[in-house]
Amino acid sequence: MALRLYAATTSAGKLRDFRTAAQAHSVTIEPLPGIEKISAPEEDGDTFLANAATKAVHYSRFVPGELVVADDSGLEVDALGGAPGVRSARYAADAGLVDSPDANDNTDVWNNMLLLQKLDGIPAPLRTAHYHCSLVAARDGEIWQIADGMVEGEILEAPRGTGGFGYDPLFYLPDLGKTMAEIDLETKLSHSHRGRAIAALLPLLGA
Repeated sequence: MALRLYAATTSAGKLRDFRTAAQAHSVTIEPLPGIEKISAPEEDGDTFLANAATKAVHYSRFVPGELVVADDSGLEVDALGGAPGVRSARYAADAGLVDSPDANDNTDVWNNMLLLQKLDGIPAPLRTAHYHCSLVAARDGEIWQIADGMVEGEILEAPRGTGGFGYDPLFYLPDLGKTMAEIDLETKLSHSHRGRAIAALLPLLGA
C-alpha cells in the first residue's frame, strides 16, 4: 500500500512543492482535512525545527492514526545575520508594513521589497543566502521523523521570474543561472530546500 501523508499547510505553494517531490517516491501527500477550521498553534520557536515540530504534533491529533507532515522554512541572508530566518513569512509585518502574512496575497511583495531595502548598497559577492526547511512527521501527537533541506544561493537586486512564491524571484541559483522563480517544478524538485527535505524524510518513513 502506497504511503499517504497529510500536509499541515494552507499554502498552495508549499503543497505544490511537497506533492511534486513526493511523486518521485510514489507517495501521496494530501492537505490535512478541515485544516482551515482548526486553530493554528503559536509559532514562537527560535528555530525552524521547533516550529515545524509544534505544527506537526498539533495537527496530527486531528487525524488519528495518520502521518502528518509540517514544515517551517525560510530565507537566511548572511549579510543580515541570518535574517529574516524564522520570521521570513512575517518579515514585512514585523516591520509594520502589512497587517498579517495573509494580507490579500501581497505579503510576498512587501517581504521582497523590505529585503531589497535592507540589502541596498551591499555588493553581489556579499549577498549570499540560503533557503532552509525543517520537516517533521508526526502521528497521534508524537514525532516520528525529522529531516532538513537547504539550498545555497544569492539575493539579486531585482526580482526575476513569475513562478514559485515567497522570496523565489530574488533567490538566484548560480549553478543554473536562474532564480528559483524561473525554474520548472521538476528542476525545483532537486534544487529547492523543501524538495530536499522531502527527499530526506521519505526514506525514513519507509517510502
